[in-house]
Amino acid sequence: MNKHPKYEYPKPVPVKNRKWPDIRLKKAPIWCSVDLRDGNQALPIPMTPEKKYKYFKMLASIGFKEIEVGFPSASQDDFDFTRKLIQENIIPKGVRISVLTQARKHLIDRTVESLAGVKEGIIHCYVATSDLHGNIVFDKTREDVKKMSVEGTKMIVKAIEKAGLKNIAYEFSPEEFTDTDIDFAIEICEAVKEAWGKCEKHNFILNLPATVERRPPYQYADMIEYFMSRYKYLDETTVSVHAHNDQGCAVAATEMSLLAGADRVEGTLFGHGERTGNVDIVTLALNIHSRGIKTGLDFSDMGMIVKTVEGASGMPVHQRHPYAGELVFTAFSGSHQDAIRKGLSAGSRKKAEEIFHLGWKVPYLHIDPADIGRKYERLIRINSQSGKGGVVFILEQDFGYRPPKEMHPEIGDAVQSYADKKKKEITSDELNEIFKKSFIDIKGPYSLDDFHIVSELNKGETVRAKISVTINGAKRELTGEGNGPVSATVKALKTQKDMIEFIINDFSEQSMGQTADATAVAYVSVKRGSDGKIFYGVGIHSNIEQAALRAVFAALNRAALN
Repeated sequence: MNKHPKYEYPKPVPVKNRKWPDIRLKKAPIWCSVDLRDGNQALPIPMTPEKKYKYFKMLASIGFKEIEVGFPSASQDDFDFTRKLIQENIIPKGVRISVLTQARKHLIDRTVESLAGVKEGIIHCYVATSDLHGNIVFDKTREDVKKMSVEGTKMIVKAIEKAGLKNIAYEFSPEEFTDTDIDFAIEICEAVKEAWGKCEKHNFILNLPATVERRPPYQYADMIEYFMSRYKYLDETTVSVHAHNDQGCAVAATEMSLLAGADRVEGTLFGHGERTGNVDIVTLALNIHSRGIKTGLDFSDMGMIVKTVEGASGMPVHQRHPYAGELVFTAFSGSHQDAIRKGLSAGSRKKAEEIFHLGWKVPYLHIDPADIGRKYERLIRINSQSGKGGVVFILEQDFGYRPPKEMHPEIGDAVQSYADKKKKEITSDELNEIFKKSFIDIKGPYSLDDFHIVSELNKGETVRAKISVTINGAKRELTGEGNGPVSATVKALKTQKDMIEFIINDFSEQSMGQTADATAVAYVSVKRGSDGKIFYGVGIHSNIEQAALRAVFAALNRAALN
């Protein structure tokens, strides 16, 4: 009743007592970038040699030790690019370039010719081994496909020997491995290995690709485990995986295949490749990084990498692309923002380290954005969905304000009101203007025109202050006594019958800057006598006393106007 007439569930791999789900990954695989071949051939406009050169330099700087640079027999540009890398000594020491070929003599000869003079290289040959391909594309039997694979390998051996090349490794891909009968795939791979001959592990690579992703990701791992449990030459073979992303599971499938024993991963930065692309090495490698394993790849300047790839490919990296997207570490949600703000504080970081014994444990951030060159001030961005925690975080990070916790709801309300009207994201500068307009530059019925201390009484414990104020448009000279300038000013104001009833509810201050010329910021809240409602005001001045008095009048004006 529930069976679809076109499709069927992939048949399970006959692996018994599978071990890979209980394996813990302990080291990163060998990484091979295929951006310049597989990724490039899938671009609407393939890269120019100049762009490929810049891209190659970037891949080497990231730390790739194996880079597939092209298909020299299929394109003059690819042939010339390979020659340029070799002849101009561009390939860094310890980096092996790889070139792709089909199992046909004239293509093999051209491929080997492109590698003349290389210090270390890989010739990568592929043959589609599935019955689907053999029957429909090649019109060949399994035995014919096996023969093609073995004879192609022998031709490569002869061509290498004839050219006198040294330090050349061989990579063989049974294309459509995941669509191939698993026992037949093992049979072909063993025959190819025997045709290549005895060798060291790093000089013979079997690349087992999910050329078209038709299976769930765990079945790819099952196939790798099954293959490795039966293939005879593991001691002399590097087992590589190459997953495509047709079902969106390439990263998961590849990570599982590593648990199953694969040694090497082929993929591209940001997953470029045919159809939905290859496994995204950026995502996969940084996932492994997040598990506490050194990857050998350096993504600390992600902005540069994104810019280079976009320029070379002509394709933008999506804003939500894992790790690399502009918004992937950004929180708009108020509760998320508050948690991130708290988690990033020095006290919380220390507490988290004590509890979890880790250097990084922050709500909603599974890695430290600084690892890939992202700055903290862009982690939180403000729109109508944002909360007070995110707003305060921006004020702290971008402008140095440290408003008291009790003030945060008022700040959040002011920004929320603005955001609801704008219906778009609010910039950092806009946020600063909202803060100033709402809490600092308040025009109302009260203003302080002048202030000075007349005298100090009781050994300086009490001051008498004279203030010039404007109340409801009338200028007045007032005198008050208190234990400080704020107290004296409040006492003076309370003598006036047309002042609202109020008491000072809270007072705090901070310094913005580290020098003698640092600016003082004061935060004062008043409680309105008529209803007990709290209003905050902020004052800024080079003198802390003046800052405090400005904050008092800002708070009073807010209380009078609201």
